[in-house]
Amino acid sequence: MAYVQIESDDRMEEGPERLQFQSFLSTDARAANQEGGNGAPSSGYFSEGPAKPSGFWQLEYYQPYFDVDTKTVLRRCYTTLLPHTQNYLSAHLTPSADLYGPFWTLTTLIFSLFVFSSLASSISAYLSDPADSSAAVVLEYDFGLLSTAVGLVYAYGLGVPVLLWLALRYLGVGEWSVIEAVAVWGYGQFVWIPVALLNVIPVPIVRWVLTGVASLISGWFLVANVYPILATADAKPVRLIIIVLAAMHAAVALCFQILFFSYYPTGAVGPKDPIATLR
Repeated sequence: MAYVQIESDDRMEEGPERLQFQSFLSTDARAANQEGGNGAPSSGYFSEGPAKPSGFWQLEYYQPYFDVDTKTVLRRCYTTLLPHTQNYLSAHLTPSADLYGPFWTLTTLIFSLFVFSSLASSISAYLSDPADSSAAVVLEYDFGLLSTAVGLVYAYGLGVPVLLWLALRYLGVGEWSVIEAVAVWGYGQFVWIPVALLNVIPVPIVRWVLTGVASLISGWFLVANVYPILATADAKPVRLIIIVLAAMHAAVALCFQILFFSYYPTGAVGPKDPIATLR
């Protein structure tokens, strides 16, 4: 086999009779390829545009509000039990409020109310005087309390802040978002979870004291975070909404006490329950 040596022609130059290179891409496609060459991502002849924002009816819209770690959620929970020298929103719900913590706080409260009230009734039945004729009553768990807890907790923890936000928007007060309103209300109910556990103590006066303390802590927390929002309204009567919210909060605390923390199916132990005649 013979090899033929071919010398390269260094005199090749572009011209009408020489070899030329021409791009058949459109102007937009050439611009996209040039951007890809500068380090930006490119997918051939078709460039990917910016991601379209998701609507509020899509799950992707709410995904960022559930993107929070457990440590942050726990810190936001227990800090509601401490007195604050600054606004809770700016101090603990920055850079953004979440819905993960409030949802699980309210859900945990629902099961805590049912489980610990059932446990309290079991303890009171065990400690009842055997000579009491009511001790012969068979203890049955009232699963209707679970549905009651669901309706009461979710209506107060989710429905009230949403309605309050809508009312403030109608009145021209837009200092916070609906996510922040739900977050404040949801985290503000955390105090009732340990109180539900402590209310297994079969002494009525202790249960009343615990309910009163929890009501004051959660009530002060809500007032301290809601009243500054109401104070930004031009109309002074808007501030009176805080009285309605305080009355509603007291009513919910009383419902907790009557429905879940004063449950004596076979007879109370200790001082007489002041609301025993109401049940």
